[in-house]
Amino acid sequence: MIDKRVKNAQEAVKDIENGMTIMLGGFGLCGIPENCIAELVKKDVDNLTCISNNAGVDDFGLGLLLQKKQIKKMISSYVGENAEFERQMLSGELEVELTPQGTLAEKCRAAQAGIPAFYTPAGFGTEIAEGKEVKDFNGKPHILEHAYNAEFSIVKAWKGDHAGNLIFKGSARNFNFPMAGAGKITIAEVEELVEPGQLDPNEIHIPGIMVQRIFQGENYEKRIEQRTVRKKA
Repeated sequence: MIDKRVKNAQEAVKDIENGMTIMLGGFGLCGIPENCIAELVKKDVDNLTCISNNAGVDDFGLGLLLQKKQIKKMISSYVGENAEFERQMLSGELEVELTPQGTLAEKCRAAQAGIPAFYTPAGFGTEIAEGKEVKDFNGKPHILEHAYNAEFSIVKAWKGDHAGNLIFKGSARNFNFPMAGAGKITIAEVEELVEPGQLDPNEIHIPGIMVQRIFQGENYEKRIEQRTVRKKA
């Protein structure tokens, strides 16, 4: 069995270079690869194209890369709670490709499965469909969407083993699952790294064949994007 462990985030992202396209898992601030993002900030790579559901908040996650102007283009489903993302988009400093959330997920999953393109009704009749091929299926127009082509996918899992098998927890499974294996190289950071054989095969979400590098992360903040609490009676 191939041992895919690397020492830390620094070693995991060592060959990510300026101008590359990167997928980053997570949903809001849930399940984002905190260690790898922090290392990319420190590494000071720029001109990046980042594919992620959103860019989190100003001072955490992808917001840190945006603050340092390291991202050239964001491919996301919405601007979210990131004021700097919004400012850069409206000022023209940042190229933004807004994509329906389901389409974004499917473009990742298609890349993961080796499917080059697919048809979807989502976005027909809007700016999203401009310049795209349209076909009718059962009397309904569908637009042609191409799978993403990224050099790296960076995901975060709850548990993993040396062979790269991954288990996600709760909402952190969103976008981490379809992005694992969708890039030419998949990097997985995990909260707990165990020996092969310690994970229940019935609970594994992503098989190790889809992961090239894995390491145990540290100091996870796990911030809450929107905290809603009930007032005391």
